[in-house]
Amino acid sequence: MMIVVVALHLIQVFLYGAYKKPREATWMVGVGLLLLTLGYGSSEAASPFPIVSRACASVFRLLSGPYNKGFMPAELACIEERCRARFPITDIIYNCPKCGGLLDAVYPDPPPAADLRALWLGRRTSNAPLDQSGVWRFREFLPFLPNYDSVVTLREGNTPLLDAPQAARYGGLDRLTFKHQGFNPTGSFKDNGMTCGIAQALRLGKRRVACVSTGNTSASMAAYASAAGLQPIIFIPHGNIAYGKLAQALEYGARTLQVEANFDQILALVRRLAERLDIYLLNSMNPFRIEGQKTIMVEMMEQRDWRPPDWVVLPGGNLGNTSAFGKALREMKAAGLIGRLPRLAVVQAEGSAPFYDLWRAADRSRLNPVVHPQTLATAIKIGDPVSWPKALREVEASHGVVEKVTEQEIADAKAIVGRCGIGCEPASAATLAGIRKLTAAGSIPADADVVAVLTGNVLKDPDYIYRYHTGDLKSPSGARIEPNYGNRPIMVPNDEAQIAAILDSQLGNTPKQG
Repeated sequence: MMIVVVALHLIQVFLYGAYKKPREATWMVGVGLLLLTLGYGSSEAASPFPIVSRACASVFRLLSGPYNKGFMPAELACIEERCRARFPITDIIYNCPKCGGLLDAVYPDPPPAADLRALWLGRRTSNAPLDQSGVWRFREFLPFLPNYDSVVTLREGNTPLLDAPQAARYGGLDRLTFKHQGFNPTGSFKDNGMTCGIAQALRLGKRRVACVSTGNTSASMAAYASAAGLQPIIFIPHGNIAYGKLAQALEYGARTLQVEANFDQILALVRRLAERLDIYLLNSMNPFRIEGQKTIMVEMMEQRDWRPPDWVVLPGGNLGNTSAFGKALREMKAAGLIGRLPRLAVVQAEGSAPFYDLWRAADRSRLNPVVHPQTLATAIKIGDPVSWPKALREVEASHGVVEKVTEQEIADAKAIVGRCGIGCEPASAATLAGIRKLTAAGSIPADADVVAVLTGNVLKDPDYIYRYHTGDLKSPSGARIEPNYGNRPIMVPNDEAQIAAILDSQLGNTPKQG
């Protein structure tokens, strides 16, 4: 009878610990094992509980044997079907050591959907720092930490859903909603992932972290690393970063190195340096970054009362968001939080569109990089996106699409987003430009329920804005980008009558609408 009671205790604690409080569960498991080990280690004849002793031996074999992985709260798993190797969650690896594939963080099944919804909703009234974070409020959905002592939060997430009627008309839709990640602490979606990446770095005892960035990653990593007391090291392509983003990295105290190479070349260099100098790498191949970015979709679904839209449209650069969004949606569906998957539409800039080319190719087993990517939307100026295998998996799983848009289309769409009183960085506007093309082609019907993700704040690249509205913006090829929705400032004399006449003449000339 004692064996049954103790065994049931251990099973209950394992399940409770995996889902709720792993640290407390460890002590409870210890109590159970102590009961089982009262006679373990001595001869059966000498043991006061010989039957318990034999049972204990079986438990210890179970706990120390190959099946123990089933009880692990989190692991790293290779995404390649031919491999699927698993590794401890604390291994410092960014690719599978066996086959070179990308890695996912994987977990046991979460608690029931109704319990999660109630728990997450209840935390919205809490003043606890973890609960005020739009990432860690959903921590049961990314349980890779043994405890939360290493978490540094700047209250990331908590970004709004914004209706945009004028953008909807421009995009050929009856209605369009923006999920605006520019409301994050450093002004972009990167904060959702960076809080998780920094937490893992602290857990592993790292003192220095690094990233290669065209802007947003550097700003985010610099802020979170400095807040955590770590040394941020940033590598950027020389002359290929918006000054608004570079200014953030410098202000947050990052050691910034400008390298005379493009993003993809620098990333290969930094991966070698990271291993050599014991630096923890925080680009989007880091699986914990992806885990944090999953919460963008979880929060969006909660804001929509768990009703999935028909489409989620997002820009595509290094494809970390595509990977994170798809993983989150699949996991939410498997957990019973949502009933179906929205379709993903990924939009790339025409001069930096290797994923678009892959999507159109007969053979999707290999991506052909764009050696010299070109776009003014620097956040998506990436010719060899490291996360493409994950992104491909997610777009295919959702029956999604991939589109590309021109520099002119991005610039005009950006101006329209601004006219909505919302604003965004250039890369974000690729979403609206892509929607306009996809509705025109019939891929997205006018009555579709669409959420477009704006990845960065309007002030990330103010020089772009000024040059567009004054007619001085040129594409990477040197072609003039027309200010079709421009709003040029007007020079006026210091004369009340003349200013009044100018304003009167302008009253009938409302700005061009979408």
